[in-house]
Amino acid sequence: MPDTYESTPVATVVGGHTGVADDYQGGMEALIRLRDDFPAETLQGLAEFSHLVVTWHFHLARPDDVALHVRSPRGNPAWPATGTFVHRNHRRPNQLATSFPRILGVDGRDIRVTDLDAVDGTPVLDLAPWFPSMGPRGEVRVPSWVDDMLPDYWRRSDER
Repeated sequence: MPDTYESTPVATVVGGHTGVADDYQGGMEALIRLRDDFPAETLQGLAEFSHLVVTWHFHLARPDDVALHVRSPRGNPAWPATGTFVHRNHRRPNQLATSFPRILGVDGRDIRVTDLDAVDGTPVLDLAPWFPSMGPRGEVRVPSWVDDMLPDYWRRSDER
């Protein structure tokens, strides 16, 4: 297995959120704009799906933001200290994220989406339609602190 892996973005987020925030990610529309060197036909049929799986890079993070140690989510001592791979933020080694935005439409190389928690200019490394039958199987469980931490995550910014 190689020690490194190179990846070239397939698209870029255009519009939507302009700044990084922990909450209030809902309701914002953005475009995922496919690179010019990919034919628009690579998106043919995508508009028939309701959601995407988008893998993207925390491009505003710095390499020294990576934190390979135990810490409480969002620095809140009320929540248990957990390891790096229990967090879903930019402090991960490869600074990658996965999101599941709703598809509003496809026009040429542009995919119009909502509820994408990436910011304007974010490099998109991969995208695919969401297939529910390939989602988690069986009961899904999370510790209580996850729901305690995220009640405002998908609220609209105008609901603050």
